[in-house]
Amino acid sequence: MKNSGTTQHEDGASRPGAVVPAQATPEGRTRHEVARLLLEDGPMTAGVVAERLGISPTAVRRHLDALVADGEAETRDAPRRGPRGRGRPAKLFLLTETGRARFGHAYDDLAVAAIRFLAEHAGEDAVRAFAERRVAALVEPHRAAVNAADGPAHRAEALAAALTREGYAASTRQVGATATGAGAQLCQHHCPVAHVAAEFPQLCEAETEAFAKLLGTHVQRLATIARGDAACTTHVPAENPPGLQAKAPDGGERE
Repeated sequence: MKNSGTTQHEDGASRPGAVVPAQATPEGRTRHEVARLLLEDGPMTAGVVAERLGISPTAVRRHLDALVADGEAETRDAPRRGPRGRGRPAKLFLLTETGRARFGHAYDDLAVAAIRFLAEHAGEDAVRAFAERRVAALVEPHRAAVNAADGPAHRAEALAAALTREGYAASTRQVGATATGAGAQLCQHHCPVAHVAAEFPQLCEAETEAFAKLLGTHVQRLATIARGDAACTTHVPAENPPGLQAKAPDGGERE
């Protein structure tokens, strides 16, 4: 969103002054909530946004149009269900990378430069070791809570709650028979290191492996924000594929 950088004074004149943060106004707070909903649960239609936030469709459309105009959101056609009818398909709104940035991508340039230096002077193995240590620091504080849950689906829910506390806006959804099988999909709607992971996929790879170990089952990464997808999506099967034995947290076989 744009701000003119002027301050309204008591005499009614607008003069250059301190920029008022967009979120400090009711209009700005509502737009931020619209953007946050797209971040956490998008893509979605304007009607769904209006229903979820309890505000009028007209107001929602105004905020969505402003986000699109500012390059913070974009649209795509919703998939059709059933026979193709007349009229245009519904529009789904989702955040762009610019829109995601309002929720924090701090120190991206510094982080990329530091990992480049590490790769150049210590090699790819050092980058891999760094990625593994980083994700270990992310998940280890939550290991007990995740492993207390019963079964892969409930462990995925516990992991989603832990990731949300760490700033990843995560959720799970149950899926039936798909190409990857029945199970749960763990969706991270925000990634604080997406820009870094776009250049260093080792961060995503280490995260996927850590999730598999923590959940005690083979998992499959289906999409990542770093590759331009709307969310980082990891499939957690209801059962291990034939021939694969789940591992317990201590490295032994899970009962």
